[in-house]
Amino acid sequence: MGKSHSKARKVENREHKMKAVVLAAGLGTRMRPLTFTRPKFLLPVAGKPALDHLLSLLKDAGFEEVGMVVGYGRELIQQRYGAGSDYGLKITYILQPELLGTADAVSKVKSFVGEEDFFVINGDIFADLESLRSFLKSYEHFSSNENFAALLCTVEVDQPEQFGIIETEGEKVKRIIEKPTSPTATKTANAGIYIFTPEIFEAIKRTPKSERGEYELTTSIQLLIDSGKDVFIHPIKIWGDLGRPWDLLLANEYFLRNLKGEIRGKIEVGAHIGEQVYIGEGSRIRSGSYIEGPTYIGENCDIGPNCFIRPYTTICDHVRIGNGVEIKNSIIMEHTNVAHLSYVGDSVIGSHCNLGAGTTIANLRLDERVVEMRIGGEKVSTGRRKMGTIIADNVKTGVNCMINPGVKIGPYAAIGPGAVVYGDVKPGTFILARTVMEIRKWPVPEELLEDER
Repeated sequence: MGKSHSKARKVENREHKMKAVVLAAGLGTRMRPLTFTRPKFLLPVAGKPALDHLLSLLKDAGFEEVGMVVGYGRELIQQRYGAGSDYGLKITYILQPELLGTADAVSKVKSFVGEEDFFVINGDIFADLESLRSFLKSYEHFSSNENFAALLCTVEVDQPEQFGIIETEGEKVKRIIEKPTSPTATKTANAGIYIFTPEIFEAIKRTPKSERGEYELTTSIQLLIDSGKDVFIHPIKIWGDLGRPWDLLLANEYFLRNLKGEIRGKIEVGAHIGEQVYIGEGSRIRSGSYIEGPTYIGENCDIGPNCFIRPYTTICDHVRIGNGVEIKNSIIMEHTNVAHLSYVGDSVIGSHCNLGAGTTIANLRLDERVVEMRIGGEKVSTGRRKMGTIIADNVKTGVNCMINPGVKIGPYAAIGPGAVVYGDVKPGTFILARTVMEIRKWPVPEELLEDER
């Protein structure tokens, strides 16, 4: 009892000194084509990069020092966050030279965390502050156990094959199955939020490569369990991850729910601005525009005239929305132009894109079935009946082109005028539609024919 009490007192004294580790090195292959040109952690959600929201969460939870494991796109990440002072944090960058999995990533932080217990979170996670505080409180309880080795966040999911599945006995983890290929009895998934003791580093040393050729953190945790250590769970309800492109829309909706309306730009007479609409400095809302909240509009945007911006839309900086355009539940990234008489619904549009006049993005199948999207060569259900398109950076569309639900268009692609796009478009591809033109005689007054002769 004395030993347990001593450990509990030690935990209490370092409550706000525990270091946080953010895993932000991955390629984000399932998020392609958006991640061909930027790391997924910098994709915008509710007006700012997704990683901004995570760092704010850590700051609000009481963390002061963050070790950020970086790899792909590290220059962009370091340029954005620097030493962390703008976010009220001290950020140390830890390079993962080869992307060999989550266990390998955690192994790189040993010198950063020292001999203390430490917090780990995947960089593509979003959760609420109450859940995180509850998780940290749960750690105070479980860590008094002399056999404590780790605490995991868990969440109930509908598609367990997409996650690491947790089998439990009471509050302890019995077994972890990484992305099961056969049906499981449980839908309890690993949420990608942990607290570890330094014992995890020895388990990582003994971790073999998986079938994917990576060192999986879930395998390391299983080794801890198999060696007799206790790994506990803490369930949370509000949670999401940016694993696939349509997850951006879910995260965008989540963060916009609590958006505070504010107008910093110029609103012309005759424009309607609803509640929970944020308009950044230098932006202009032209007459006849109708904007419903929650909607975020960044700086130096030109909106309208006579356009319709529907709820849960994010329009980033320097975006032009033309006359008669309708945008619904979408993310439009910086320096993009959506020309007049276009429709964009339930879609993500990259930066520096130009959608020609009359571009129509369909977001509902004729049979109204759930939209599927191709991920890693396989068709995957988005779980959404309404789902438009994913367009990467620097894409151009010609006038009156149509893009069907579930289509992905890679960076630097171009869609010609009048084209109808049914399938994914690879980066740097030009889709050109040419109609067959037939010339026939048509009855005209005889005097015109004589003039022609």
